[in-house]
Amino acid sequence: MLCKAKYLTLVNRPRYSIPMFDLRPHRLRRFSRSVEHRSAEHASIEHVPTDRASAQPAPGAPDLVADLRFIRDTMERSAAFTAVSGWGQVLLGATALAAAWLAAQQATPFAWLRVWLAEGLLAAAIGLLACTWKANRRGLPLFSGPARKVALGLAPPLVAGAFLTFLLFRSGLQSALPATWLLLYGAGIMTGGSFSVPTVPVMGLSFMLLGGLAVLAPIAWGNWFLAAGFGGLHILFGLLIARRHGG
Repeated sequence: MLCKAKYLTLVNRPRYSIPMFDLRPHRLRRFSRSVEHRSAEHASIEHVPTDRASAQPAPGAPDLVADLRFIRDTMERSAAFTAVSGWGQVLLGATALAAAWLAAQQATPFAWLRVWLAEGLLAAAIGLLACTWKANRRGLPLFSGPARKVALGLAPPLVAGAFLTFLLFRSGLQSALPATWLLLYGAGIMTGGSFSVPTVPVMGLSFMLLGGLAVLAPIAWGNWFLAAGFGGLHILFGLLIARRHGG
């Protein structure tokens, strides 16, 4: 009887007026990976001896030195080389005009070549000293990331021009030297100048166009094409760089 009364008797239990479960949808929140990573770091630190754990920075603390180094490297890679001296280009153009006049007075092709080779060495010294002067005056880094990219872009055409000069002169083709010099120098200025101020690649393109004209022009005009390129274009673009980019 007790069993029947306990398990088989229907009892009217009171119902709740408010449902116990909320029927509205809820978003499940998950722990981020950074929290899991930090917890893993905490667990690994607990197994480190006390002296080593105290010597290391706190887990999750930013490494300021590494962050500053990363920021500096990123800025160097994205910045432009602005230490190109416009006044140095003007001086370089003036010496090229003088070299063109002096080379025109020479009686032999070898004497003519010596004048222009001496002008090339003088121009390299003037360009390097002018860039160093501008960098020191304005507090700019001379041997930064963009400067290395400019040098790496400019050096291969100049080295190729040096070897082609020897080859063409030995073969008796010294009449091809003006066009070769203008084209290779313009190519180097364009590739290296892509990491510098915008005026520099335009100057390189102008040198290449002038070199193309020297290919089509009479041979006797070669010396004056060199005067127009290394003299006139350097002076023109040097004044533009000095005016727009501070010297």
